[in-house]
Amino acid sequence: MHDTGTRSTGNTAQPSRRTVLAATAGVTAALAAAGPAHAAAPDDSRLRALVSRMTLEEKVGQLFVMRVYGHSATAPDQADIDANLKEIGVRTAAELLAKYRVGGIIYFAWAHNTREPHQIADLSNGIQKASLELPRGLPVLISTDQEHGIVARVGKPATLFPGAMAVGAGGSRSDARALGRIAGAELRAMGIRQDYSPVADVNVNPANPVIGVRSFGADPRAVSALVAAEVAGYQGSGVAATAKHFPGHGDTNVDSHTGFPTITHSRELWEKLDAPPFRAAIAAGIDSIMTAHLMVPALDDSGDPATLSRPILTGILRERLGYDGVVVTDSLGMEGVRSKYGDARVPVLALKAGVDQLLNPPDLDLAWNAVLTAVREGELTEARLDASILRVLRLKSKLGLFRSPYVGQGGVDRTVGTRAHLAAADRIAERTTTLLVNEGRLLPLSRRRYPRVLVVGADPASPSGTTGPPTGVLAGALNELGFTATALSTGTAPSAATIAKAIAAARDADAVVAATYNVTAGSTQKALVEQLVATGRPVVAVAIRNPYDVAQLPTAPACLAAYSWTDVELRSAARVIAGRVKPRGKLPVPVQRADDPEQVLYPVGYGLSY
Repeated sequence: MHDTGTRSTGNTAQPSRRTVLAATAGVTAALAAAGPAHAAAPDDSRLRALVSRMTLEEKVGQLFVMRVYGHSATAPDQADIDANLKEIGVRTAAELLAKYRVGGIIYFAWAHNTREPHQIADLSNGIQKASLELPRGLPVLISTDQEHGIVARVGKPATLFPGAMAVGAGGSRSDARALGRIAGAELRAMGIRQDYSPVADVNVNPANPVIGVRSFGADPRAVSALVAAEVAGYQGSGVAATAKHFPGHGDTNVDSHTGFPTITHSRELWEKLDAPPFRAAIAAGIDSIMTAHLMVPALDDSGDPATLSRPILTGILRERLGYDGVVVTDSLGMEGVRSKYGDARVPVLALKAGVDQLLNPPDLDLAWNAVLTAVREGELTEARLDASILRVLRLKSKLGLFRSPYVGQGGVDRTVGTRAHLAAADRIAERTTTLLVNEGRLLPLSRRRYPRVLVVGADPASPSGTTGPPTGVLAGALNELGFTATALSTGTAPSAATIAKAIAAARDADAVVAATYNVTAGSTQKALVEQLVATGRPVVAVAIRNPYDVAQLPTAPACLAAYSWTDVELRSAARVIAGRVKPRGKLPVPVQRADDPEQVLYPVGYGLSY
């Protein structure tokens, strides 16, 4: 499909000014806006007029935010065409928009949407062009999960920051605000205007399998301050922030992707522990809030997940907390929302509960037609749809999508992954690394006394499009700092043979750095560290995910918490080990004793320095 009004810029076509003006002319006319397409954002009366001209099918489409495979809106790879046909019944993003008129599209790395910044910008422009050229075409709200740390969909060369728990360890509101400001500017430059971040969950359960280091911490006051700061940063850069997962996903040992969690907090405990960060986000003017697929009997004893709960979403979030922004579901493909009702009922019940955006249903055709049927049969009123559509359109207007839906490659070059942004990420990371144990003042490690360093440990798949593997990144960073470091991956469950190999390698080193990942009492990672310590070589343990590892490593003479195994956090840990910077992070969660979980080994706020 060739358009003479485009110029080639790599994988997809960049709309020319003529194409842009032609595509936006219909929207501008529909809004009755005076002047050209870049006129001031339409006001509510014009948005209401726009809603009144939409067909019922177009209204239903505006409520959905959908995944789509491919790096291009019109010419994806054949494998992505095949995946789209299998899952959605369309070939491309352009066909998705033409058939279902969806109001939003979510980007994923696994859907091949986010290869590199210029391609992402081209994809965003292609999506906008495809939508705006439809009759009564509207701009698309493009979103992604760019939390940073262990969850990010846009990788290098974009700037990647420490994750939330690391930021919590740094404790700096200005750092959180700077993170949001820079990350938001980069997303906007690539055409992404809604970010499903920050996580507002207060992580008080060390066994939480789905939140953990994605949370700022266990103290609701500290979490609230950092949530508000990050919201201000993102939205100051023109990107909608999204506080998640309402009413709070921090105290569960069940992953809502694969099960249906229950939060047993009383109403009083919820008010003190879970609610404050969401209140802070609302006070900060948060643009959108994401629901949680979990049950909170103290807030709604019906047995329904919060995503489908009118008492929670309308009664508490809308009426009690006074929130009138966009409410988006967590992915409707998750088990937590699918376990009680079928996929055709879920979107209808979510809308009845008070949701505005239906995210990523497993079967879009089924969900779309279920909502359409519910309106035609009177279960949902068209006025109910209009209320949500108006909220979505207000957000699109606020974000400038009506007057400026496209992005330029020059903006990508000026903004994404710049030297200044990368340096800011490193500075923020340096304030997060937490030193928990330092017997005999082993750290900082002397290059003269310990020139040869062996780096062993877990090498989970590299998150966020970072370099990886962690042992290699740590060794590389230590080499740059003047050590002679070698890496030996031992995995998250090293065998006896692997441990023996590590012990043999340690005898040829002066010191050992061991990267640990979610160590448990029976973990062979614990045996690895114990046997390394027994060699007599000094051992520095670096917890590259949960800081709780330190409780399982009583023999290690030095322990650090890095909170993630992304490059920026590993480089910071290496600089702390080498003494290039002093450790400044303080625990944002308590660490309980391994032998008595009722007792706190290290409290919130604990952290050593040099």
